[in-house]
Amino acid sequence: MSPELISILVLVVVFVIATTRSVNMGALAFAAAFAVGGLVADLDADGIFAGFPGDLFVVLVGVTYLFAIARANGTTDWLVHAAVRLVRGRVALIPWVMFALTGALTAIGAVSPAAVAIVAPIALSFAARYGISPLLMGAMVVHGAQAGGFSPISIYGSIVNGIVEREKLPGNEVVLFLASLAANLVIAAVVFVVCGGLKLWARGAVTDSDSAGDGPAPAAPAAGSRAAEAARVGAAAPGTAQLRTHPAPAAPTRSPEETRLTPARTATLTSLLALVVAVLVFDLDAGLTAITLAVLLSTAWPEDSRKATGQIAWPTVLLICGVLTYVGVLDEMGTITWAGEGVGGIGVPLLAAVLLCYIGALVSAFASSVGIMGALIPLAVPFLERGEIGAVGMIAALAVSATVVDVSPFSTNGALVLAAAPDVDRERFFRQLMVYGGIVVAVVPAAAWLVMVVPGWG
Repeated sequence: MSPELISILVLVVVFVIATTRSVNMGALAFAAAFAVGGLVADLDADGIFAGFPGDLFVVLVGVTYLFAIARANGTTDWLVHAAVRLVRGRVALIPWVMFALTGALTAIGAVSPAAVAIVAPIALSFAARYGISPLLMGAMVVHGAQAGGFSPISIYGSIVNGIVEREKLPGNEVVLFLASLAANLVIAAVVFVVCGGLKLWARGAVTDSDSAGDGPAPAAPAAGSRAAEAARVGAAAPGTAQLRTHPAPAAPTRSPEETRLTPARTATLTSLLALVVAVLVFDLDAGLTAITLAVLLSTAWPEDSRKATGQIAWPTVLLICGVLTYVGVLDEMGTITWAGEGVGGIGVPLLAAVLLCYIGALVSAFASSVGIMGALIPLAVPFLERGEIGAVGMIAALAVSATVVDVSPFSTNGALVLAAAPDVDRERFFRQLMVYGGIVVAVVPAAAWLVMVVPGWG
């Protein structure tokens, strides 16, 4: 048995054990990286840790630390209140506002994870306040980021168009952008309907007193209650309207003190704005910037942030860093290249095209989307040059397949959504994201291939 095949089988075992035994998958993945890297690939410790996502570790810690402070001093609740007033109480519009906001950020040049890191904590705080499915809100944020992610001036768009130009392939920047926008818009609409969006419309508008919910989010149902049983049943069917972690809250009555801007909230809002400017304008690291701002707020208002470090999503950090370290071992030992080259050598172009889309989706669910596209587009060059498949459609299909799967909890965007969700059963939410990510991986590459490759665009 080849080392590459062994490494893939070990990954499957890690998934099975984590799912059936409720062991943190990140811890299992670290152990697997040590075993496979040391015994199969003959890597030393430096080689094993080459894939450790230090930048993602800092982003997860920094962003969740900053927004833990924002929740403690009531800033996120103030933002939720402001958002409801902005849409005149139509709660059903908020998921689409978040979709458009993250799409606009990535379209003008924000890196997708940076946009999600900025928007997701606010969006999911709103979801917790109004009993909206966290899966719905998280998916809208991630798909919004990918909808704008391939504009001609975006990071993803610039990189992919640059690869196309370097490989001397025919390309079309507008088609690439519109393909990603349309695909994510359709997926977002489906998720909105399936996860209870129509019921949000039926709920109508909340009043100003309803939207002033600046106190703690409603508690989850007690174990053994009918509400808890309903939540358990909902967990068994991810993607349904039952995915809410608690029932919609009754209209609370709040004092003016709870909805006004205090000095701490003003400073926190300024910090959030500074995070946006630092990331989008000055291209600073989102994680390091967030940690720095959190430390400044902690120093000024220690009483609000005393427990914030305990609210950093440490289990999520372990999970994501462990899995991506193992994926790094796969990359070091050539497993990803081995799989891609095996598909690229298939003599039937249309079959090779759909398999490349699936490889892009599957690997991107655990690794860098741009990195995967950078590896797969050159692998497609031989049969694209023969003219049997349209290059424009193939590149668009690869781009869509490799990015829509970022809802996976193992990707950067999915991990940020998982870490940002307040007042949820995190293990249950992880499973929901994993199942939803699996559905996207199974369905979207085939759909993208059918719509973009088979007609022979370009």
